[in-house]
Amino acid sequence: MLGMALAALDGTIVSTAVPQIVGDLGGFAVFSWLFSGYLLAVTVTLPVYGKLSDTFGRKPVLIAGIALFLIGSVLCAAAWNMAALIAFRVVQGLGGGAIQGTVQTIAADLYPLKERPRIQARLSTVWALSAVAGPAIGGLLAAYADWRWIFLINLPVGAVAMWLIARHLQEPARTAPVTRPRIDWAGALTVFACGGLLLTALVQGGVAWPWLSAPSLGLLAASAVFAALTVVVERRAADPIIPGWVWRRRTIAAVNLALGALGLLMVAPTVFLPTYAQAVLGLGPIGAGFVLSVMTLSWPISAALSQHVYTRIGFRNTAVIGISLAAAILLAFPFLPYPGSPWQPALVMLLLGGALGLFQLPLIVGVQSTVGWSERGTTTASVLFCRQVGQSVGAALFGAIANATLAARLSGAPMPGLPADLDEVSHALEHPGTLTAEATDYLRRAVDTAVDHVYLGAAIAAGLSLLALLFIAPRRFPVITED
Repeated sequence: MLGMALAALDGTIVSTAVPQIVGDLGGFAVFSWLFSGYLLAVTVTLPVYGKLSDTFGRKPVLIAGIALFLIGSVLCAAAWNMAALIAFRVVQGLGGGAIQGTVQTIAADLYPLKERPRIQARLSTVWALSAVAGPAIGGLLAAYADWRWIFLINLPVGAVAMWLIARHLQEPARTAPVTRPRIDWAGALTVFACGGLLLTALVQGGVAWPWLSAPSLGLLAASAVFAALTVVVERRAADPIIPGWVWRRRTIAAVNLALGALGLLMVAPTVFLPTYAQAVLGLGPIGAGFVLSVMTLSWPISAALSQHVYTRIGFRNTAVIGISLAAAILLAFPFLPYPGSPWQPALVMLLLGGALGLFQLPLIVGVQSTVGWSERGTTTASVLFCRQVGQSVGAALFGAIANATLAARLSGAPMPGLPADLDEVSHALEHPGTLTAEATDYLRRAVDTAVDHVYLGAAIAAGLSLLALLFIAPRRFPVITED
């Protein structure tokens, strides 16, 4: 849990200190890469670390990941300009990928099937607490100390985590391989290149350059080339980083697709709800954060209770109920009154967290239970990789939907001089003195419509996840009986 806290706190604690970081180092035009660079490194390394943990064991991979994360933290604290800080955030991400995937795998290794919901729910509480505590800690350190401390605070937490893991984590004895394990470095390189190019195109498209511009098209084409090259390399590899059975087995393929769609739909609340709360409801950052954070309260509770459902009706059926409820809840969001009260979207998020807890945990516990120790790291990493890619696709797709909706609304505005995209609209509504009352109301209604469309898109993503479960996943997961 301490190791997971390093990764969970990272994004939330850094986000609140961005103004101080930019004020000290400059680089406002590229500061988003503080998050994008970290996300890229985490996502593209997940499959690599999953395979390494299956080959060499979880303990060395996790310790190495924490050590690399702490080295990146020290380097970030010593950064002298924005370019250096972004580069060192990538180093942090290289360690974060090992932490996220390996911790989830160790939880399945150490605990039998009946106890896994309990430990997975505890890991979920780490993310829930981080969502609440991270912004507060980051804000306090940035305001009363120095932004560099948001990275140095990782050192004692990571040191204790490494000590506890080194001293107390005892992995089961395994039969030594007849031949020396061979690492598929060519496969790792092509996976890294393909993922990096694709995610760069998705993260920066429509932001740093237009979608149909040469940079976007070039990155997408290059990622497609490396995707094809990855398939060729992995088919020829003796021990591939991404083995073909990950997609040939119905259970794993269905869970990968279902949780990829989960990453897609999660963009709606995490990215666009704070904008809705501030621009439409008129809340401040703290109030907007509270509206979002209630989802993190119901999610781990629902996850912990899900075992009472899936032990009776099975993993797939429990997840089907959860994602069906999530789709209905997401569809209800556009029917909220305008402008409405803060408790209304907060209630929607509370219910959504409960539905997604009933959906995600049974799938993770279930798919981990269908493989043995030697395949569990690769399986877990493939699931997390698909979810991360889904988030990147969702950010690009729903950002395009929101801006297209705003552009359509603003093009027919009855008053001239209104801002043109979501960022400019949000900034204008934060300084209402520059707008007339009529223009302010028009912009708020436009944002309301844009976010409604995003939630409709998230409901469609939930529907795609449901289809993957109904038509690809087996009715009963082929669980391996453990001693």
